Amino acid sequence: MKLLSVLRVGLLALAALIGGMSLASAADGSITIRIVKAGFVVGGSAGEGVLTFRGRKYPLSVGGLSYGFTFGASETRLHGKVRNIQRASDVSGVYAQGGAGAAFVKGAQVVVLTNQNGAVLELSGEQKGVIVSLDLSGLALSLK
Repeated sequence: MKLLSVLRVGLLALAALIGGMSLASAADGSITIRIVKAGFVVGGSAGEGVLTFRGRKYPLSVGGLSYGFTFGASETRLHGKVRNIQRASDVSGVYAQGGAGAAFVKGAQVVVLTNQNGAVLELSGEQKGVIVSLDLSGLALSLK
């Protein structure tokens, strides 16, 4: 009888551990972002977006700064996946990127970024405007 009690307690502990692990595991969401960027050497960007995570929509604020060779202005609309987040606030943070690009009227964009919380953005979309850049840039996302 004592052996059955020990087994029952062990099984309950194992079930609780497995259940807790599944609740704490990272999940995925989707995101859409609109960014307007302009600059001459030093550039700035601002925008907004929406994170959809676990059935809820969270409005986002987007800002950024770039330094390097930047000339022109553009609007970029991106959409994609957010991976490795446990709660919506994990998407908030700074995403750094170095790159080169040019858009004359229209151009495609594909980017993968990671922030300090481990959130990974896998984005694609379209850039409109006239801009040429070879710069280091940072993109800051925050929940509104």
